[in-house]
Amino acid sequence: MDRRDWIKHVAAGSVAAMASNLTSGNGAEATAASPVPRGELIRRENEQPGSTDWQLTRVRLDKNLGFRSPFIEGYCSRQSVKANETIDIMVSCDPVRPFKIEIFRTGYYGGKGARLMQTLGPFPGKKQPTPAPGEKNLHECRWEPTTTLTIPADWTSGVYLGRLSLVEESPDAGYWQSYVVFIVTDDRPADILVQCSDNTWQAYNQWPDNYSVYTHPKGNQGPWADVSFDRPYAKYAQIYENPQSIGSGEWLCFEFPMSYWLEKEGYDVTYCSNSDMLTPDRALKCKAFLSVGHDEYWDIRQYESVVKLRDAGVNLLFFSGNSVCWVTPLRQGFDGRPNRIMFRGGPYGGDYKYAELREKQHGPFPHRGPDEGYLIGSRNVEPVNGGGDWICTKPDHWIFEGTGMKEGDRIPGLIGWEYHGEPPEDIPGLEIVGKGTALVGGTQPQHWTATIYPGPKNNFVFNASTIFWCQDLSSPPGHMLPWSHWSRPHGPDERVQRITHNLLRRAIK
Repeated sequence: MDRRDWIKHVAAGSVAAMASNLTSGNGAEATAASPVPRGELIRRENEQPGSTDWQLTRVRLDKNLGFRSPFIEGYCSRQSVKANETIDIMVSCDPVRPFKIEIFRTGYYGGKGARLMQTLGPFPGKKQPTPAPGEKNLHECRWEPTTTLTIPADWTSGVYLGRLSLVEESPDAGYWQSYVVFIVTDDRPADILVQCSDNTWQAYNQWPDNYSVYTHPKGNQGPWADVSFDRPYAKYAQIYENPQSIGSGEWLCFEFPMSYWLEKEGYDVTYCSNSDMLTPDRALKCKAFLSVGHDEYWDIRQYESVVKLRDAGVNLLFFSGNSVCWVTPLRQGFDGRPNRIMFRGGPYGGDYKYAELREKQHGPFPHRGPDEGYLIGSRNVEPVNGGGDWICTKPDHWIFEGTGMKEGDRIPGLIGWEYHGEPPEDIPGLEIVGKGTALVGGTQPQHWTATIYPGPKNNFVFNASTIFWCQDLSSPPGHMLPWSHWSRPHGPDERVQRITHNLLRRAIK
């Protein structure tokens, strides 16, 4: 069986049929002219002065162990936006008080982590309504825009935080703060495309009070709850207590250490949202596609797009765990804006046993996705929550060059809080580069597996097999280490940094 026949064999139905008609990619378009020489844009951006004051320092929740900050909170009208396009920012204050919005781009900036791009306001403030639960417990805000921001032409692609700050203290409250978050994307050829995991941010978002895809009365794993991007991001509710990230989704928690490190090292990187990957067009202009952190919820169109990337010669790097786990259909919001509502439609996994188990335990589901193991190189497993050490099993592989690692060497706490295991046995050339045991609940063993396999056009697919990989790349301002089941990553590790360098340098050469 040649490589093309193999791809048709392992990809699912229509996915393979579409993939077979592709032309060669692997960043071939990258020779197109650019206003800034390729590779220079990120370096020049990070030469700009960073800000010493961009983090949240004054946060307040509505109750003990709560999730929201009604004193100042907001959201944006789009997940991502391009230069010269507009995005609405909706803000509510209770009690009503004036506030300002400071827009920061997150990055390296000499170690400061962000730079101030624009200050908006002050605005008079307005209390906006908490929506009543709709069908399937949907909470969809219909707030009036506070302001409309036109993205300047010179704003570099990245993840942007709008810091909302009250500017007038009252006797019963202080100068409270929270964030809104949006992604500036672009169409330029680049070496590396980082896909933000914002579908997963929204799936876990419990705003206003215990409403997410996990909190429906029928159970926490079924298809019963719809969630909307038209609402603020509440305080992240798992793994650690980090109220200083309120309003930023999971960006500061799981993904920012990768972005900070990439930009520190001068890689030519650009960014997109999950919804930007409903077609492969953006990523086909890049040499490497990165799934980062906690990337659990994928619309089936994302899956089909990334299969196309692999088959066109783009390198795929899953620096993530529990990825491509749930089919997550995206649909339009109340006013026709696309990709604003989602739900857990059903499991990926094809006919593999764990997909059947999820269907039996939590279904019936209206959707079923292909076996993600044939894309990632390893599968989601059940149970999947645990922690442990990342263990080298193939030290002579090129990914370990310069690390000094030997077989059995451990990177402490790097596995968690979810991971991949049980790679398909019939992927040609697949190699297991790391494997070991995570403890579920601190007691029950579960196996994880890190893999790499060759693509059809001298490219490759790498699977780190853990949500926590990015935690050992850097420790930027505004970030704190998570924990999982009596285990936790230890922070920057030269071995993880070198492995990541080896992978990226091979991917973009």
